[in-house]
Amino acid sequence: MQAIVRPSNIFGTLEPPASKSMMQRVCAAALLHKGITHIHNPGHSNDDKAALGIIQQFGASVIYTEDKRIGIQSSGEIKTIDSIHCGESGLSARLFTPIAALSNSAIKIVAEGSLTQRPMKPLLNVLKQLQVSILQDEFPLVLQGPLQAANLNVNAAESSQYLSGLLFALSAAAHQTIEVDVSELSSKPYIDLTLQVLQHFGKPIENINYTNFIIRPERFTFTPEISIDLESDWSAASCLMVAAAIKGCIHFKHINKDSLQADKAILQVLKSANAQISYTTDGITIKHGLLNPFEFDARDCPDLFPALSILASACRGESSIRGLSRLLHKESNRAASIADMLDALGIPFFIEDDCLIVSGVEELEAAHVEGCNDHRIVMAAAVAALRAKGPVTIRGAEAINKSYPAFFKDLRILGVDCTINQI
Repeated sequence: MQAIVRPSNIFGTLEPPASKSMMQRVCAAALLHKGITHIHNPGHSNDDKAALGIIQQFGASVIYTEDKRIGIQSSGEIKTIDSIHCGESGLSARLFTPIAALSNSAIKIVAEGSLTQRPMKPLLNVLKQLQVSILQDEFPLVLQGPLQAANLNVNAAESSQYLSGLLFALSAAAHQTIEVDVSELSSKPYIDLTLQVLQHFGKPIENINYTNFIIRPERFTFTPEISIDLESDWSAASCLMVAAAIKGCIHFKHINKDSLQADKAILQVLKSANAQISYTTDGITIKHGLLNPFEFDARDCPDLFPALSILASACRGESSIRGLSRLLHKESNRAASIADMLDALGIPFFIEDDCLIVSGVEELEAAHVEGCNDHRIVMAAAVAALRAKGPVTIRGAEAINKSYPAFFKDLRILGVDCTINQI
């Protein structure tokens, strides 16, 4: 799919899609919950569909009652199966691999596309500590449990997703107090989100300075029927917040200002850059202003990098974004993909140590940008086009289906001149 986005202003009101980070975690919790879970405002992205598919493979029933609500009925156990299919969802692979290890039969973990190249060995090495047999350590992974809950040490420098998956599995397997000691934890807000979901399902886990997590099963509570209302996705909203800051005004409805999502940090950056931000009872409005350069450490929210690089190109001066090392194992080598995008658009930048430094310019070049099978590159390039001298053509635009299938539809609703060609 090819998208052509032309220079435009952007105005209107938008309700962002549901948080896929939260949706996938809720699917994991619902699978391990004995009873029914009602999900209001469920997600519909490819990653969300991957998580729903996995829990159905494990024996849960998914009931689609209406567009804005689904039910998940589960026995709380995972049934014996040969394989699960994660699509291209790195989070689903890392959440459900430890859960698969609860089974006493061998299970194959199947992946597609760029996920097959993303690292899993640090997680598999931890599972070995829990008496899980790793029969194949590259995709398709093959492992065999049952996982034996025990105290363990986890280095989480590479991804917090490993720890999230382990906390879900251990909360299901533990019969006595378990302590998980963690070093070099990255992306702490995502662990906050995991703990929030587990708490909602009656499984509080004690967090001591993000270095020690204590699971006490005797403190768990059971409710057969659970309802949860998914927040809007700050990751999806962040790119369009940048669009508003550089070329218009958007009111974002029903977005949680108190969210634990990591990408809520976009507000901090927009404030620093002098975008106009106002709060209402039903959301947040972002409006264009004369933008100042900013400095930001994105190590806890690396998904913001593509959008922030485009924001920086609209600022009057030189902005710096730290944390490039966190981008190596995304849907693409995202550091290289961002560099290629900035080059194509004529945006001056350089890299110094772990930092991307971007200079603002009056206008961007009309360009052809490769989507690199990376939804965030596609969305960032589309936002950049608002300030270009002419059309920006984005190849591989179907990558948006991973997180935000309605992205280009919403751009058109907000007044952006864009067309989609199926090629």
